[in-house]
Amino acid sequence: MQPILLHSCCGPCACYTVDNLRETGFEPTLFFYNPNIHPFQEYQRRLEGLQTLAEIKKSSVVHDNEYDLEEFLANVAANPTARCSFCYRMRLKKTALKAKELGVECFSTTLLISPYQNRDLLCQIGAELADEYGLVFIDQDFRPGFRQSQAMAKELNLYRQGYCGCIYSEKERYYKNNKK
Repeated sequence: MQPILLHSCCGPCACYTVDNLRETGFEPTLFFYNPNIHPFQEYQRRLEGLQTLAEIKKSSVVHDNEYDLEEFLANVAANPTARCSFCYRMRLKKTALKAKELGVECFSTTLLISPYQNRDLLCQIGAELADEYGLVFIDQDFRPGFRQSQAMAKELNLYRQGYCGCIYSEKERYYKNNKK
């Protein structure tokens, strides 16, 4: 099995992704770096859910104790509509740097399972960072397993969130419902 550092946003998105990567010859180490997640209690719940999944799946977890919320907000506050591009790059760059540090040639992200994320942009940024750091970005399309992953998370009683994690997506999710 080839080692891969898998940026992981949460346990539910990692359920299927870990299994799929193993089926295709990779052994993922889960990497939690998500400074976009707000509030901090939400961040902690997602980290705990990922750690629970890691125990179940017998996977390693790497977690830098960096909650760079201020950097995320400072870079997206002026133009929230471009936040996803910055957020993807911030998290994937940290993943690439961590992979390099750990001597792992391949990296990917659980964000590739979500039908709500911009897959083309994720793959573009991942490929750019792979070139920059001499790594390989694995851009498997995990989206066919999205519903299965959610069902697995429910069965495992993992915390399942209702928004991507950033304050802007939280507003979009809940505020629009209040406007009706």
